[in-house]
Parts: sequence; structure tokens; C-alpha cells
Amino acid sequence: MANMISMLSVMAQALTDAEVPNAANSATTAVLTRTSEVSNTATLANMVGGLIVVLAVIFVLAYIVKRLNLVPSNGGVIKTLAVTPIGQREKVVLIDVNGQQYLLGVTPQSINLIDKLDTAVDVPVTSFASRLKQAKEQQ
Repeated sequence: MANMISMLSVMAQALTDAEVPNAANSATTAVLTRTSEVSNTATLANMVGGLIVVLAVIFVLAYIVKRLNLVPSNGGVIKTLAVTPIGQREKVVLIDVNGQQYLLGVTPQSINLIDKLDTAVDVPVTSFASRLKQAKEQQ
């Protein structure tokens, strides 16, 4: 009977020793899994926070630009109809002031009236898409 008890205690000790490393491994795995989940959550939170900051900056800058009228409006009295460069810094500009068209010569030092047009010049409005299509066709 004593042999049986000592044999059972040896078997129990062997089973306990075999289970301890497995328990340690599962605990380590659980800790690593939780750490990985926390790391993923922190990374996601950082990304979302950064996105919110960038969007907030964009909206604040848009508000400032609108409030200070930094973007020229097209509803003004003077409208630029066409600009043609004729030199490195010189250009000819066609403007419209209350329905009357003027042809101006513009240099870095001065702006000169070339002609006050009696008949209005019809300037076709072209979009970027149509200009791109024309460029592709010319190649």
C-alpha cells in the first residue's frame, strides 16, 4: 500500500510538473495577446486623433481665408477676360469693366492702355478638361 501511495504521489508530481510550463505558456500567450490588442487599439486611436487634428486645421484655415477675403471673388466690377504673355515679364491683358473692354499692356514697371475696344471680343470659356483633350490631340 505504501508503494501504491508513493507511486501515486510520484505520478501526481509528474503531472503537476508537466502542467506548470503549459500554464506559464498560456499565461504568457494571454499577456502577449492582450498587449497586442492594446497596442493595436492605441495605434488606431493615434491615427483617428491625427486625422481629427488635420481636419480641424483644414476647417480653421478655410474659415480664416473666407473671413479675411483672401480669395478674389469673380463678382467684382473688373474682370480679367484673357492674358497673353509676350515676353518674360510683359503681357497683354484684356479686361472688362461694366461691359466695356480694355486692352492693357502690363510690365513690371507700368500698366498702359493699348486700346478701348468699341466692339466686345467674345472670349470662349474653356475648362481644364477641354484643354487637356486639345493637348492630347496635338501630340
